[in-house]
Amino acid sequence: MSSARVDYIAPWWTYWLHNFPHINLRFQPIDNSFQPEEENYQQSLIFLGCVAAAGLGLNLLCLAIYLSCLCCCRKDEEEESKKTNSCCVTWSAVAAGLITCVAVGVGFYGNSETNDGVYQLTYSLYNANHTLGGVDSLVTGTMGSMKNGLHQHLARLDEIFATRGDYVQTLQFMQQMADNVIKQLLGLPDWEEAKVDLASIADQTANIEYYRWLTYLLILILDLIICLLACLGLAKQSRWLLTTMMVFGVLTLVLSWTSLGADLATAVGTSDFCIAPDKYLMSQTKGIIGADIVHYYLYCNQTLSNPFQRPLTIFQRSLTTMQIQIQGLLQFAVPLFPTAERDLLGIQHLLNSSEASLHQLTALLDCRGLNKDYLDAMVGVCYDGVEGVLYLCLFSILAACAFTVMLCAIPRAWRQIACRERDYDDIDEEDPFNPRVRRIGSQNPNHTNMQSFCSYSSSMGSQNSLHPPAPAVSNAPMSEYMNQTALFGGNPRYENVPLIGRGSPPPSYSPSMRATYLSMTEEQSRHFGNDFQA
Repeated sequence: MSSARVDYIAPWWTYWLHNFPHINLRFQPIDNSFQPEEENYQQSLIFLGCVAAAGLGLNLLCLAIYLSCLCCCRKDEEEESKKTNSCCVTWSAVAAGLITCVAVGVGFYGNSETNDGVYQLTYSLYNANHTLGGVDSLVTGTMGSMKNGLHQHLARLDEIFATRGDYVQTLQFMQQMADNVIKQLLGLPDWEEAKVDLASIADQTANIEYYRWLTYLLILILDLIICLLACLGLAKQSRWLLTTMMVFGVLTLVLSWTSLGADLATAVGTSDFCIAPDKYLMSQTKGIIGADIVHYYLYCNQTLSNPFQRPLTIFQRSLTTMQIQIQGLLQFAVPLFPTAERDLLGIQHLLNSSEASLHQLTALLDCRGLNKDYLDAMVGVCYDGVEGVLYLCLFSILAACAFTVMLCAIPRAWRQIACRERDYDDIDEEDPFNPRVRRIGSQNPNHTNMQSFCSYSSSMGSQNSLHPPAPAVSNAPMSEYMNQTALFGGNPRYENVPLIGRGSPPPSYSPSMRATYLSMTEEQSRHFGNDFQA
């Protein structure tokens, strides 16, 4: 047993996973040997999934407490606290994005490694299935040729050599040799059942792996898209997008913990198998193939004797003896019985083909071919496969952390957006530079070509510095009336009109300034009349 470990040595991470506590659903420790058919062992793997489910529940509980505290503790925030919270949201979004990118990269690598390991396993199973199929085909073909073809030739020769007792004795001896060959071939194990099992296992494994690989690929893409859209929602300050991403973030958090539980159970179970695969394989082939044969292929040591050596040697000697007998009959009997030559040459051709099949059978039954397939399968499963599953576990943990941070940052950002909108609601509606009034005024195209009050009054002042310019009174034309209405109604574009003698737009107008201006316009109308109507 110990000599086998020279060829196959389980990696260190399988020992680490194998030492995980194996506890059934009744919280009783059990043996950590790989026994998938045992109910207690199945419960120990389910228990690991339940641990991941408990982690999910604890994570959601912490998020619920955090959101409850955030909603209940509403305080008036000062400018410094607003800036601090905004900085906290920004850094939280950056951290969540970076962790998500790292998690997706780790997930892609783990998914690829796992797929490579499973592909190597299925490839080795198909190779072993091909070898066993070749052995079964050679044994069946040789037995068929011995039973049917050789028997027909010997029956016809028995009729031809009926008058020669010595030749008939030679034919009977050859028939005994043929029966001996058939007996030795029947002593070989029946590979048909094992061949079918390997083929079905390889097909099922390939199908399961395809859907597993595709599922993880979709999860990785989903995580990346949700992270990007959440960052976009924070940048655009879109409340509906943030709300949608928060729902998808909770869904992805559940998927991350679920995949963690499945991957952890798979890694532990596979590691239990990788620690002692020979014991499990020998227990599964018990009653189908002899223990000495399974031991021979699993270890393939030079000190081990070939269990097929004796039947193959008898097969070889029987063929050699039959070849010698045929050569003697061709030399001495054909001159006396020319009609026997055709059957004797047919027997010689049959023996030659049987000898070629014997050489192929000897090569296929050698332990080196199947042992190489066995070692390749173990390397694929226990090295690449388990390593890839561990990386997928790391991906699930990082994704859960990233979306937890994101779910903590989104409500704060949503609250800041709401506070900012409330601040906009407190702005004076009559302020001509109010952004909301700008949005309303921009929808009215009739105000696009009017002059501002500052430019109008400045032009009046250039004509008469002692008397202020007189705008239109109540019976002024519509353009001047619209000019006054736009001024005090808050046209959003008037602050962009160039101002004569000023370097910046005027400030907002108080009610007292508005009353002063109205009195000045009435005096200008009485003094200038209609000379300066717009």
